[in-house]
Amino acid sequence: MPVYALADCNSFYASCEKAFNPQLKNRPVAVLSNNDGCVVSRSAEAKKLGIPMGAPAFKHEALFKANNVAVFSSNYALYGDMSARVMRTMADMVPACEVYSIDEAFLRLDGLRGDMTAICGKIRERVLRWTGIPISIGIGETKTLAKAANKLAKQSNGIFDLRGPDADEWLASLDVGDVWGVGPQYAKLLQSRRIHTSLDLKRADRVWIRKHMTVQGLQTVLELNGQPCIPMEQAPPPKKAICCSRSFGAYVRSLEGLREAVASYATRAAEKLRGQDSVCSIVQVFIRTNPFKPEHRQHAELAQATLSVASDYTPDLLRAALGILERLFRTGHAYQKAGVLLAGIEPKGSRQLSLIAPQPADESKRGKAMAVLDAANRRYGRGALAYAAGGIEPEWGMKREKLSPAYTTRWDQLLEVRGGR
Repeated sequence: MPVYALADCNSFYASCEKAFNPQLKNRPVAVLSNNDGCVVSRSAEAKKLGIPMGAPAFKHEALFKANNVAVFSSNYALYGDMSARVMRTMADMVPACEVYSIDEAFLRLDGLRGDMTAICGKIRERVLRWTGIPISIGIGETKTLAKAANKLAKQSNGIFDLRGPDADEWLASLDVGDVWGVGPQYAKLLQSRRIHTSLDLKRADRVWIRKHMTVQGLQTVLELNGQPCIPMEQAPPPKKAICCSRSFGAYVRSLEGLREAVASYATRAAEKLRGQDSVCSIVQVFIRTNPFKPEHRQHAELAQATLSVASDYTPDLLRAALGILERLFRTGHAYQKAGVLLAGIEPKGSRQLSLIAPQPADESKRGKAMAVLDAANRRYGRGALAYAAGGIEPEWGMKREKLSPAYTTRWDQLLEVRGGR
């Protein structure tokens, strides 16, 4: 019988900040979104203060100050590295591990000897000892049940096994909207049919579910009944589109400033494209002003270019993206956001070559150059080697006034341990 587990890092971003700063022990911590806008992660102490998820930071400054809340800008380099450490630690202890998100992973436990709760306890203990990150683990006969068990684990001692005889009783305590794969619209539809809990969905008419929620909905019902339908994915499937976009830390009014931003996003998108060993044939660029500032002149537009030969070579994508931007830009506007999207993605080894535009003669040199670029940025941190078109210290850069050090990815920001005499 298959045994699945869903391991989820508790308040992941906030936990990463606490892991490197002992002074934050028992202190409420809040982590903000891009440009220090809204709260995206809260420690347990911050949740007890009633700080809501997505709360605008400026509206809660008084609450932060009155309760000594430690507030941080999002430190994506730190969180990404800590996520990789957590996932590697768990993967070494189980037969199979599927990274589901930056702070979640599905584990296969069948084949391991011993009590599953005890095994998960050892996994939690090692992850906490090796990384400082607390995790919760839910156990079930399917991935959907493991997800449900994880929600219950967060309400108990951090581990919950949903395979016992009282499983239906626990499913009856979970709202149907909390079931993995049931979004808000489907939840409303189900509730209109008097399907309010996970147990109700488990017992729902399968013909009706298949008709109104497609085969994915039927799979969810089958999984709630202990029938595995969603296999483990050892490696994430290649993305069919790659988008890099961000709101600016300050309005951008010049073409030069937008060129830097678009070049930076195109460079990052190309890096992601090579990371999944793919090439793309379509480059899209969009720019827009702030729609919530009606007093500003408004402009929002998107355009795309098709490459004659699919490519993963950064200069090719930069050239296309900047050419599009030249057509989109309008003077006299305060732009708030830009983005680059790569589409027409296919595996590099099976790309279609053009009869009209032959393959570049220096293809091998291009590949080696990109390999060196990517290797340097992996080793020394993103941006260690960068294209000048992206700017050095751009004014449009993301606002991060409360950024913690890059404890694990920058030699000059490693923690210092000083022994007493």
